[in-house]
Amino acid sequence: MAVLASPASVNGTATGKCAYLLPESGLTLGENAAMPLNNPIYTANMNPQQRAWFYAEYERAHKDEVVGVLFALFLGCFGIHHFYLRRNGWGVLYLLFCWTGITAILGFIECFLMPGRVRDYNATQAAYIASHILGTATVYNTPTTQCAVCGMPTELDAAFCPHCGNPIAPNIPA
Repeated sequence: MAVLASPASVNGTATGKCAYLLPESGLTLGENAAMPLNNPIYTANMNPQQRAWFYAEYERAHKDEVVGVLFALFLGCFGIHHFYLRRNGWGVLYLLFCWTGITAILGFIECFLMPGRVRDYNATQAAYIASHILGTATVYNTPTTQCAVCGMPTELDAAFCPHCGNPIAPNIPA
């Protein structure tokens, strides 16, 4: 379980800032860790090394709500707040229409929606990091069949084998 350390107890020096500690691994995270460390939803099945790795990756990947709000408020007409959350399509759309003034109005409105969007982004990043650390990443496999000539796997709806080029008979369920 991670604890919030007092400013005087971080690595034995008085820093004036609070830091998150992982006592079982001996690692200290920065004072801007946005995810509450007492919520083990993403780290429940991890050992101390995996947990430390998770928090290090999350510290690098998370976004700050205040920065998102400020981007939306002051640079929302250019879509910078969308680029900040890696929503590049929306960012480009805002850049294309920034001359109309409509995006400035939308940016002001979206500054009130940004905290929720940043929290959603951070939760998605945490789930992604946790799934890759635990090795439970979703792999989308297409159903395959085997070619009768070369024996290599082919897609179900393929007309020809991509390896040997022979035509594949369609699979008709009986």
